[in-house]
Amino acid sequence: MSNSPSLLPSSTLSRPLILLSAIACGIAVANVYFPQALSPLIADDLHVTSSSAALVVTCAQLGYASGIFLVVPLGDRLRHRGLVTTLLLLTCAGLVLAATAPSLPVLAIACALVGLATVVPQILIPMAAGLAAPERRGAVTGTLLSGLIGGILLARTFSGTLGQWLGWRAPFLVAAALALVLALVMAAALPRTAPSTRQPYVKLLASCVHMLRAEPLLRRSCQYQALVFAAFSAAWTALALFVTGPRYHLGTQAVGVIALVGAASMFATPVAGRRTDRHGPDAVSPVCMTAAVAAGLLLLTGTLGGVAGLVGLGAGMLLLDVAVQSGQVANQPASSPCAPRPAPASTRRT
Repeated sequence: MSNSPSLLPSSTLSRPLILLSAIACGIAVANVYFPQALSPLIADDLHVTSSSAALVVTCAQLGYASGIFLVVPLGDRLRHRGLVTTLLLLTCAGLVLAATAPSLPVLAIACALVGLATVVPQILIPMAAGLAAPERRGAVTGTLLSGLIGGILLARTFSGTLGQWLGWRAPFLVAAALALVLALVMAAALPRTAPSTRQPYVKLLASCVHMLRAEPLLRRSCQYQALVFAAFSAAWTALALFVTGPRYHLGTQAVGVIALVGAASMFATPVAGRRTDRHGPDAVSPVCMTAAVAAGLLLLTGTLGGVAGLVGLGAGMLLLDVAVQSGQVANQPASSPCAPRPAPASTRRT
């Protein structure tokens, strides 16, 4: 594998930089998730079925997964500041294309491109973890993941509310403006780094596959997060269609309200980070998996309808959000080297 990138000393990881990085993670990743609350509005405006509109969300997720595999390894070959800025500008362009899309296929392609470029958190989190002292790595990672998951959850509140008022295109335009502003800010604020390797790009991709085969702990972490996050994404995608469907007959604002309740779970990640620092990931991960299973059972109460069903949905999504966030915090150090400098970005994906 390549050497760790040369970074400024760990003392440069100031609180403002941690906060800015957490905000950047939230704004960047929100672009993949806010379309989930817009599916009913997209279906009505473009005159397609609800299931067809949900393909927009699927394309965004597929683009995101592709970006994690294909784009994140570039963090080993390129300077982080330039890479992050470029990705944010590409995200802005994709969001503008989505906002002006005349048809569902164009919108789906635009969302896939946005997903491909919005892997900024997967660049920033390893960099911040490498700048932090070893004993603080879990807490720092938890703070950035709080921003990331907060962005995922608040994105639905933002898009559901704004979409109900101004139509489904408005959230894409606002998100494009935010991505542009964030690109300018990160270009000025990120520390200077040097590429960690000059390996050909194809070899970097191959090294990811090799590490997955050679590291049992990494495989276990990937399997755990794949299962839990698949449940997380499926639950949120289905929630928008379920709440706006015949059972409840509510608008997309209701999805935003449930997401706002779930956003309170972002405060759990610093706690999970500290517990991981003290007791290790194996003490936290089983608790998170158990909580995810319990959340699934709680979500079944949503079929009751009425106030009781909505309370059950809100409580179930809150518990699921806590489980997913805390599990990510626990698995990040578990799959990372113990050295104080960051491993290559391509080996530290969540």
